[in-house]
Amino acid sequence: MTQISDKDVRKLATLACLQIENSQLASLKSDLSNILSYVEKLSQLDTNGVEPTYQVTELRNVSRADEVQDTTVTRDDLLKLAPTVEGNSIRIPKVL
Repeated sequence: MTQISDKDVRKLATLACLQIENSQLASLKSDLSNILSYVEKLSQLDTNGVEPTYQVTELRNVSRADEVQDTTVTRDDLLKLAPTVEGNSIRIPKVL
């Protein structure tokens, strides 16, 4: 089993922006050691001949064609809907 030090747990908590109590330290050390041991077991598996799985739904580049659609709405029609207009632009309040 991989051993994790108190320093390792505290460093990991700092990197993750977590605050941990001293009472949680032993439990977290044990949990992290178990996780790393499991990952070590996985790294020992023989994966020769196993196809990599990148996308489980088998969808590839699902998209639609970009097509210009004719519309009967004119610029003037849209500008008439705006509360405040300056020239050919819609005026909006500052957003900060």
